[in-house]
Amino acid sequence: MTTTAGLSSDRLLVQIASYNTALQGLRGVPQDLVDWLSPTLKVSKFLSRQHRAPDIVAVGFQELLPLHQGLAGRSSGVIKDRNALILSQLEAHAPNGERYSLVAHVVNVGVALLVYALDDGVSRHVRDVQTQWTGCGPAYMGNKGAVGVRFRVQTKDGGLGEVYTFVGAHLTAHDYNIARRISDYHHIAGSLLFPPLPGSPSGASTTMFSTSHLFFLGDLNFRLDLPPTSPYAGRVNAHRVEAALDTQSGREELKEFDQLLQERRKHTIFHGFREGEFWAFKCSYKFKIGEVDKYSGQRTPSWTDRILYATYSDSPDITDSSGITSLLYTSIPSYTTSDHKPIVALLLLPSSTRAHEPDNTIPLLSLPHNFTPKPDPLTGIKKYTGRILDRIIGLFWSLLVFIGAGYTVVGICNFVLGLGAWTWWRSKPGNNSANV
Repeated sequence: MTTTAGLSSDRLLVQIASYNTALQGLRGVPQDLVDWLSPTLKVSKFLSRQHRAPDIVAVGFQELLPLHQGLAGRSSGVIKDRNALILSQLEAHAPNGERYSLVAHVVNVGVALLVYALDDGVSRHVRDVQTQWTGCGPAYMGNKGAVGVRFRVQTKDGGLGEVYTFVGAHLTAHDYNIARRISDYHHIAGSLLFPPLPGSPSGASTTMFSTSHLFFLGDLNFRLDLPPTSPYAGRVNAHRVEAALDTQSGREELKEFDQLLQERRKHTIFHGFREGEFWAFKCSYKFKIGEVDKYSGQRTPSWTDRILYATYSDSPDITDSSGITSLLYTSIPSYTTSDHKPIVALLLLPSSTRAHEPDNTIPLLSLPHNFTPKPDPLTGIKKYTGRILDRIIGLFWSLLVFIGAGYTVVGICNFVLGLGAWTWWRSKPGNNSANV
């Protein structure tokens, strides 16, 4: 681990990035990833006199590739290319020439998560790497859902150490679907299940909350819910919203209408989580594609893309502070190939020194007394029902795109015309085997 003045060497630095690519994954990333994945080059004043590379880097994608290809399970090539590009950019811009290794990657339809660790540090102590996925689309399909990566970092003397869990998600869209988003979250909390932790009873699946540190990222799709009496409500006042987003005070005012913040205050979702000041940057959605700083006008701008976190040292009763220090939380406006802007967070974890605890225990999150996450006993049935439907629909849809020369509507027309021609040919005397 790189040691720098002003930062305790036992406090890990975790960088988290999330991007809804708007189905552009097959086209790659035209811009240099340094703006998104190497923020320490620009925020070194927050860290120390020297640059410090993150110990762990997690990169999440949503809508990574066209939906029909994702449903058909044709994501391996895209993930391979993205991994190579991310690694090359991380190492090309690492402040001290550091190198990284891929700890794990997981993808379900268009939701993907890749987690990296510093070779000369965390990577040497990673154990028990696990990946999981779950769908919460119609009939549990994967057009919406979550993926997860979990691993344990043992202590230098071989102790159990701490467990890290990263979850990347894409929840139901549209401002009026807030109940569906809340349901999506609770489905993920109950069905994104991992094997038991070391020292736990064998056979007992664990939820994402059975961990020392938990990070939840992605396009969560919560919107600005502006009441009709608000001076910002309605398309006629869209210019007022955009003007307010240009100022810190305006964003602080608008944040009070953020659905996610409102629901967290009501304790309906994200129990035990914290979040940095998302209103420090402009809404990450919905931009005109190809534009750096112009919203489309088709939707109310919203902070749909978010990064939340929890750690074992946090008290469930004090939600306005955390043992995790948020050093950076921002969006990257220069990316213009999607109607979303990528976001990035730089988090400094609490000290891993636990001299008062035995080496044979793993510290776990403390949750509110009124929240007890329970594994869904039907998880397996739901997951694989959705996966089977994904593949059936994805393969048929891919066939339509193929016969339509890349266009689904043309493929449907060609399919109908072909079916009609075949039926007509079969009906002609001499072409039906029943007439023989």
